[in-house]
Amino acid sequence: MENGVDDPDYGEFPLKAFLGLEIEDGDPGQAEAWLDVGVDHLNPNDVVHGGVVFTLADTAMGRATMSVLEEGLFCASIEVSVRFLRAVPAGRLRARVQVLHAGRRIVHLEGRVFIDSEEKPVAAVSGSFAVLGG
Repeated sequence: MENGVDDPDYGEFPLKAFLGLEIEDGDPGQAEAWLDVGVDHLNPNDVVHGGVVFTLADTAMGRATMSVLEEGLFCASIEVSVRFLRAVPAGRLRARVQVLHAGRRIVHLEGRVFIDSEEKPVAAVSGSFAVLGG
């Protein structure tokens, strides 16, 4: 992988630990992220807060973007869209994302968020990330 993504310390940041996120690289341009839903992730209606689903997807998209960048470059999300398809009461959430197009300055991605034991998505996501640095 490019840009230090294969470094075991890459991608360690306080929010990841706080939320309990796990991230795994696939082939270049792909990534998956997981989260075991706990009571701290729920909204007042006892379903997963939409911001948690967004953060899981955004983190996976950032990781997939980093896997296609050259050494010394980094990224930042400039637009992320989440279409919530159904409520998530509990379980292990899994975001699976892939790069659609990696340009010199912008990377476009899409993906889905699932309850880990199911293949029916709970959210469809898309995003664009700016390529920075260098």
